[in-house]
Amino acid sequence: MRIASVPAGHVYVRHLAHPGSRDGVVRLPDPPVAGVPAGQWWPPPMLDPSWVRAHAAEFDVLHVHFGYDDRSPADLTALAAAVRDTGKALVVTVHDLRNPHHADPAAHDAALGVLVPAADALLTLTPGAAAEIARRWGRAATVVPHPHVVGPDRIAAPRPPHDGFVVGMHAKSVRANADPLPVARALADAVAELPGARLRVDAHDDARGRAVAAALPGVDVRVHPPFSDDDLWDYLTGLDLSVLPYRFGTHSGWLEACHDLGTAVLAPDCGFYAEQAPCLLYGHDERHLDVESLRAAVRRAHDERPAWRADPEERRVQREGIAAVHAAVYRSVAA
Repeated sequence: MRIASVPAGHVYVRHLAHPGSRDGVVRLPDPPVAGVPAGQWWPPPMLDPSWVRAHAAEFDVLHVHFGYDDRSPADLTALAAAVRDTGKALVVTVHDLRNPHHADPAAHDAALGVLVPAADALLTLTPGAAAEIARRWGRAATVVPHPHVVGPDRIAAPRPPHDGFVVGMHAKSVRANADPLPVARALADAVAELPGARLRVDAHDDARGRAVAAALPGVDVRVHPPFSDDDLWDYLTGLDLSVLPYRFGTHSGWLEACHDLGTAVLAPDCGFYAEQAPCLLYGHDERHLDVESLRAAVRRAHDERPAWRADPEERRVQREGIAAVHAAVYRSVAA
């Protein structure tokens, strides 16, 4: 089966493949994108109806994951028509029921309003998301868990020791769904009450990241360029608790990476994070930040030191199962 994945180069999509390449699936590489650095997959040419028509002989299934943020409903309707007209199948994985980069949900709702009904098959990552898809569109989505993010050798590696109890919150480039300042201030108060605990806040070296640092005097804020993968894994293994400052969202690759590395996660109770992997929860959505639930969760993490960590062999078996489900879906829709 030849799959045009949008994108192919994302770590999630790469880890859908059978680790021994025994699933009978070949994913096309991302086409080069004019005017951007080599290796960048966005904006994806595969979402252009002209690309679909020109390359229809090269693939059997178009599988859309990410990358349609800038596409209008008319654009996506034309894409679905091109797939149908060329006799190919359309598969959509609904990663985000609410786009974390959009403050206003309307554009993403409109995009899903085209893609979900047009798809020959739907997948998603959690039962809660599948239930929401069924409620909104009357469509059944196959639930397939998120594969590992970190490589098997790093999953199996022992965690390096460090002193004290380190709570971390990374503001990254301050996406629309993140509300880092009130979360960081509440964390600073919570951590100050715990013996041996300290708070570390990180942000990217851009205008929004520097604004976070300026607004948090007295907090250990580290502003720097985005981490490489290895630097990110080192950062996460240096934390005892990673706090997600999201006020809306659906699923999280960050949470999966923490699970691979054995770093406990404190996630908001919006979205379906708790269905992905074991984690602590606090109350946080677009209307309210429940500071007391955040403080209680940090205290619990400090007292109990939860050691939730993925087992490398279980991750391997899970990935083989994920690959098998995708291969079966591709065969079904192509037939």
